[in-house]
Amino acid sequence: MRILYIDTSSNYLYSAISQNGQIITEIKKELGHRLSEEALQEIVLMFEKAKLRPHQINKIIVVNGPGSFTGIRIGVTIAKVYAWSLNTKITTITSLEAMMLSSNKNTYHVPVIDARRGYVFAAIYDNKYQEILKPQHIKITELEKHLSKINKYEIITNNQIETWPEKETYIPNMKKIIEYFKDKESISPHALNPEYLKLTEAEENKLV
Repeated sequence: MRILYIDTSSNYLYSAISQNGQIITEIKKELGHRLSEEALQEIVLMFEKAKLRPHQINKIIVVNGPGSFTGIRIGVTIAKVYAWSLNTKITTITSLEAMMLSSNKNTYHVPVIDARRGYVFAAIYDNKYQEILKPQHIKITELEKHLSKINKYEIITNNQIETWPEKETYIPNMKKIIEYFKDKESISPHALNPEYLKLTEAEENKLV
């Protein structure tokens, strides 16, 4: 079974192709503002390196949020068009789940993405990767209340957040992520949408 993994929820392109449980090619590349221009091109190059054609992929796993509004749309659009045009199975995961799974520590896992203005995107999982606090847009002070009830945990993030100077840097373990979600139920490409977990800045301004 061949699976394509796509994550463009940050300034990085994280993508890989897995074949029968083994990664045969992968990309971990910071593209920044070039993400919209180069993500698809980099994925095409990955296929060429693996000597595979798009129709040889059996399933796509795509991160549909939270994170960068622009970045999320890029990955979701690539995956949606791919799955629809080639009738390929597709499933989604959150960026926080990917972060959680990339840790091997035997403790509570707290993936965190800075959402600015005293807020973060975060979730809490136990040492068996079971959800304790669902992924959400939450005040840092509110998250700290939840964490005060836990004896031992690790903050997983690539952001500099003063509240948690000690952290686990997020380095995606794409093999582990793919294996964990390879059997997750597929959805229709038409049902695939970004999960921002908060309103865009423009939408928030309309409510003011």
